[in-house]
Amino acid sequence: MLFTYAMQMMMKWKSLMAGTGVAMTALMLAPAADAGGRRDEQDAARRAMLDGQVMPFSMIKRRVDAAVGGATYVGSEFNPSSNRYRLKYVKDGKVVWVDADGRTGDIIGMAR
Repeated sequence: MLFTYAMQMMMKWKSLMAGTGVAMTALMLAPAADAGGRRDEQDAARRAMLDGQVMPFSMIKRRVDAAVGGATYVGSEFNPSSNRYRLKYVKDGKVVWVDADGRTGDIIGMAR
């Protein structure tokens, strides 16, 4: 009986959320103040890659992943003025920042 009740509540919740669409999801994922800045950063990285100024991010990330062996990837930032990426990892409970040259994929620096 309890299982049936839980399922009915879940279906009601889904039906309430169904009408909200993508706009609700976008609001929950990114704060309004940061949404524009992150999109601009992604657009700049894509333009630089298409113009041949930087390597594809997936290649850079693969190289850095190998260098920080066993760390969990958290996120990244792109600096369009220097064509550098800063990748954030967590390893053994500590945050590890890795700076990589977007042109060559070489690791420039690492900080814990």
